Amino acid sequence: MKNIGLTQGKITVPESTTLEEFLKLPYIEESPAWEYINGEVIQKPMGGAKHSLLQKRLVAVIDELGSNYEAFPELRCTCGNRSVVPDVVVISSNQIPLDESGDIISNGIDFAPPWVIEILSPAQSQTKVTGNILHCLRNGSQLGWLIDPSERCILVYQPNSLPDLLAGKDILPVLKDLNLTLSVNEVFAWLQRKV
Repeated sequence: MKNIGLTQGKITVPESTTLEEFLKLPYIEESPAWEYINGEVIQKPMGGAKHSLLQKRLVAVIDELGSNYEAFPELRCTCGNRSVVPDVVVISSNQIPLDESGDIISNGIDFAPPWVIEILSPAQSQTKVTGNILHCLRNGSQLGWLIDPSERCILVYQPNSLPDLLAGKDILPVLKDLNLTLSVNEVFAWLQRKV
């Protein structure tokens, strides 16, 4: 293994560091997780309370449907020479990687999930997050959401289509097989508490 140095949210790696070498690093599953993007190793910023609440509610709402899909927070997705940890991924139950005893394999998936959801944090680059969603779409994802809590809007990405900027009462698209109707307002209402 090559000598790798850590510097404020980034790991200094030799140019020849490969994805395979990155995946063997012992600290990549620390919280927040580390990602491998365009040959660079970057630690995700901490999300904060709004981020955590939206993430928790999305996973619960999707899992409550009792469909053939399951939502996972912070599941590593490795495909197309990139390894990212989206805020929420939704995969088919038959895609969940299992070991020989039937337990879920803990190191993530090696394909683009059908649905990837990112929640923009204040310290996060919208360009990098959008790049991760687009990368997943180019590698097989069917749907991507980029939730922006500060703007109260959701950018929706689908293959072979321009992104849609949805807000207010707009109904969000979901995977075809999911019986879920959810508006942008309903998503952001999860953040509100009675005072």
